[in-house]
Amino acid sequence: MKKDYLELGQIVGTHGIRGEIRINPWCDSPDFVKGFRTVYFDDKGQKEIKVVSGRPHGNIILMKLEGIESIEAAEKLRNRILYIRSSDVKLPVGTWFIEELIGCDALDSDDLHKYGTITDVSQTGANDVWHITDDSGTEYLIPAIKDVVIDVDVAENKALIRPLKGIFDDAD
Repeated sequence: MKKDYLELGQIVGTHGIRGEIRINPWCDSPDFVKGFRTVYFDDKGQKEIKVVSGRPHGNIILMKLEGIESIEAAEKLRNRILYIRSSDVKLPVGTWFIEELIGCDALDSDDLHKYGTITDVSQTGANDVWHITDDSGTEYLIPAIKDVVIDVDVAENKALIRPLKGIFDDAD
């Protein structure tokens, strides 16, 4: 499901005494955040704040936000979720935000039979695994690989798949 604002990560602490924050990023790489000049404290884009600087530091992000000048001010932000505007991001073809995949219908690419809804995505390292839950609540796991995922259109809320034999009871 296409969203206007997406979760970037969670503020998990402070760095230094001049108001820098530490963010646990919910993206493939901390490098992803370097280009953002504005982030948001809500998923509607109503509470925006300018980014003064942002840089990867191991597997976290160190970020300086406008107006946050002390460790005390930064500490008050702990556990807050930061959001980005999805239109500020250009993803490579064949990649999607997990947050937008959740809720998409998983349809057979040949006959459009609905297998269920994508309810979660596990990141295993080799490839993502989509959790597809059918109407009766049964969960199926499919590998998100080129042979299985044929097309995704989050704006249309659908993912066309060609499941491997044996994943679904009626799969050939």
